[in-house]
Amino acid sequence: MLAILQEDGRLKRNELAERVGLSLPAVSERMRKLEARGIIQGYHAVVSHQALGFDLTAFIRVSVDGSSHYKNFVARAVELPEVQECHSITGDGSHLLKIRTLNTASLERLLSTLQGWPGVKRTDTSIVLSSFKETRSVPGSVPRDKTREKTGV
Repeated sequence: MLAILQEDGRLKRNELAERVGLSLPAVSERMRKLEARGIIQGYHAVVSHQALGFDLTAFIRVSVDGSSHYKNFVARAVELPEVQECHSITGDGSHLLKIRTLNTASLERLLSTLQGWPGVKRTDTSIVLSSFKETRSVPGSVPRDKTREKTGV
């Protein structure tokens, strides 16, 4: 059910029930449980960033000086509309940001903003030339009995 919904979140419940071989009430109940447990967190449209003019994707590795600046950095980063993802990481740097912006001039402005924040020691930016796979889908490789054990459905 989850694999099907990740492919087509607009699929009508009766069509989903037919595809998984369950009744409509059973599918509705399972979906309600998955939503209540936070496994299904929402239903979203996938929008083309290129069609909207956001032609530049980049990954910015940020080094924040000390844990005293951690919460402030994260709070500010997640508020920036260009930031698609914000991760705390191990290795070189403390955070990794995936950003989408219009062009190199807007990237430069964003970098200048980030570098001016308290505690930001360094940024290292990689610009994406082309992308071959992007997904938010969770792999369906968990055995069925383990899925039920974890989800309760």
